Amino acid sequence: MVNNNTETKIQMLTIKEAAALVDGLTEYRVRELCRSGELPTVKAGKKYLINKDTLIRFLGGAAE
Repeated sequence: MVNNNTETKIQMLTIKEAAALVDGLTEYRVRELCRSGELPTVKAGKKYLINKDTLIRFLGGAAE
């Protein structure tokens, strides 16, 4: 039996981590994007969790 481990690990970021990832992006702005629904998120209790790949795609599209 061959074990093909093709699973990709999903990396989720907090608002603070997402803001720290991009120069010029503030925690306030990330929070507003989450609240408005512009940026897709998962809510875990009171915290917003943001998929890192989604954030990168979102910012790439926003810059165009």
